[in-house]
Amino acid sequence: MALKSMTGFGSANGMVAERLLRFELRAVNGRGLDIRFRLPPGFDHVSPALRAAARDALGRGTLQVNGELAGSSEGISINREILDRLCEEAGLLEQRGFAAARADALLAMRGVVEIGEQALPADEASRQTNDPVIVAIFKAALDNLNASRREEGERLQSVIAGQIDRIEQLAVLAGNDPSRQIEAIAEKLRGQVEALIEASNTLDPARLHSEAALLATKTDIREELDRIAAHCAAIRELFEAREPVGRRLDFLAQELGRESNTLCAKSNAPALTAIGLDMKVVVDQLREQVQNVE
Repeated sequence: MALKSMTGFGSANGMVAERLLRFELRAVNGRGLDIRFRLPPGFDHVSPALRAAARDALGRGTLQVNGELAGSSEGISINREILDRLCEEAGLLEQRGFAAARADALLAMRGVVEIGEQALPADEASRQTNDPVIVAIFKAALDNLNASRREEGERLQSVIAGQIDRIEQLAVLAGNDPSRQIEAIAEKLRGQVEALIEASNTLDPARLHSEAALLATKTDIREELDRIAAHCAAIRELFEAREPVGRRLDFLAQELGRESNTLCAKSNAPALTAIGLDMKVVVDQLREQVQNVE
């Protein structure tokens, strides 16, 4: 079972009352499920059924639904009153030195051109016949949308899997970095303690060694590396989930960000810091990708 993206497109056509109905669905990212309809006249009563079908098919995302019914135009009329007023204002502007207004620009002004639309029959018998057909066409568009989202999800999963691979590789490099060897840590602390003792005769060597040991414990990154490995494994398990996992992926990506920040903060060597910074870059890229997952 692959991840599913929140981004996709789906459409479907069908005949309703001997007229062609087309649904076009576009989905993008969203924190929840936000459904926006733009339907032909006379479809308001069926929108609850369409909304319910969308909620059954989709987990998250912003969905824009456009419905077009062929042959819905009864005719075109021009609002002469509004057009006359616009022409008068355009003439006044022309007298002040402005360019003459074009006819197509005036006709494009809101309210000038009015298009009458013919709705489907509204009687109860017609609705009982037409409404199931409308819902069926909409569900077919939802199926195509989900197919598109699954295809995009497969591509996202491939990208995310590669990023997890890279994070795990960097974690291994961090764990094997020479600066983490006990001998290297001890030698560095020994030099620091000796420098402090030479700088001041009042410092207690035993206390300095105790503080140095405590500092070495605080800079150990074993726990961070273990948690990074656990988070990466958890993300791989989500690849097999059948339900939407986008929110859990986002949480795990945030946790990886915290661990990479801590790794950098605890670093005691430039090479380890460089590894931590590389990991932060990959984690940021991961967080961008999981924002697209349903």
